[in-house]
Amino acid sequence: MKKVCLLLCLMVGLWACNEASTESAQTQVNPQDESAANQATEESTEGVPVIAFEETEYDFGTIKEGDVVEHVFKFKNTGNAPLKIQNATAPCGCTVPTWTKEPIPPGGTGEIVVQFNSKGKAGQQIKQVTITANTKPEVSQVTIKTFVEGTGKMLIDAEGPRKQ
Repeated sequence: MKKVCLLLCLMVGLWACNEASTESAQTQVNPQDESAANQATEESTEGVPVIAFEETEYDFGTIKEGDVVEHVFKFKNTGNAPLKIQNATAPCGCTVPTWTKEPIPPGGTGEIVVQFNSKGKAGQQIKQVTITANTKPEVSQVTIKTFVEGTGKMLIDAEGPRKQ
């Protein structure tokens, strides 16, 4: 009886090992399959515009509170279809983006101008502008940074100290 149990355990063990190696062999990547996957990826970007920024971040350095500064983010359509920006948004009214409204042909260039008004802002400021376009992915971002030196003027009234 012990020999039968031992024989059964041995057979089950060998069967399990054989199944595992079969599954492993089936999940190995076939170079031809990988080539087909790469080709499918390349085909999926055919006829798609691509937005390529010269830079995606700009630091104004230190500015004084109340200063209005702006930076131009230039980009190129490196895809093979016309690029159209649908929208560009910022997190607050202190940061205002404007952008090229006409479709940009393949190889063409455009720009997004980001204006920042530091009135009422003090300290480190980081603002991201989100761009929505007919690209893949549809959303991209540019970022401006600055350190705003406050005026240091304080008003003291019935409500307590506050900045002027």
